[in-house]
Amino acid sequence: MNNTINIKIVLGISYMLIISIFLWFFLKNFSIQNFNSFDLIKQNRDTLENLKNSNILISILLFFFVVVLWVLLLGFGSPVALIGGFIFGKWLGTLLTLLSLTTGATFLYLISNYFFKNLIKEKFSSKLNFLTNKFKKNELFYFIIYRFIGGIPFFISNILPTIFNVKVRNFFIGSIIGMIPQLFIAVSLGAGLNSIIDQNEDLPTLLEMIIEPDIYIPIISLFIIVLISFFLRKKFLK
Repeated sequence: MNNTINIKIVLGISYMLIISIFLWFFLKNFSIQNFNSFDLIKQNRDTLENLKNSNILISILLFFFVVVLWVLLLGFGSPVALIGGFIFGKWLGTLLTLLSLTTGATFLYLISNYFFKNLIKEKFSSKLNFLTNKFKKNELFYFIIYRFIGGIPFFISNILPTIFNVKVRNFFIGSIIGMIPQLFIAVSLGAGLNSIIDQNEDLPTLLEMIIEPDIYIPIISLFIIVLISFFLRKKFLK
């Protein structure tokens, strides 16, 4: 028993150390200035497009594994969805983003369930006890609602289900179904931004971007999703 606990502690500390190194590297090498130049953005967009077209299969696999790693390093889901749409378009981008985020989230759930379950229960169970009985009644249904509603950082939403002992199968299926609407909207927005950059030589104004159907339709859809999520939160998770 003691050996098992010691192994968990060592592996858990190693995992947190890897996350810290990743964050240090990311913050050290990237800044907001990298995204201020429209010419630079357009150039990088053209480079990504050429790389994707040169070998679509390698591009898909690379995107998948990078996103899975990103999720395991406690990354957020929204930037991934925008990038997926930006690179692969609306439909393929949605499929790839959904599968990669769900796979990464499932691995993170398994890691959290094995190494940090007691810590997570200690920190959050008192605030979420009211959901325990609901999950016991219909685990998959309530997990789909939980995923659809969102409202909390992606990496936290991946570790909280350890409190409810959600089955891995239900976690994966529920994530696929529950995240489709939000991801499709975010991916569509990313694809719309790609289209705008491709069609313009100079940076368009905010108004010019907003009146584009590829931009305002996803934004309106996002507001509708937020309203539905608010209703579901009141209805099922009160």
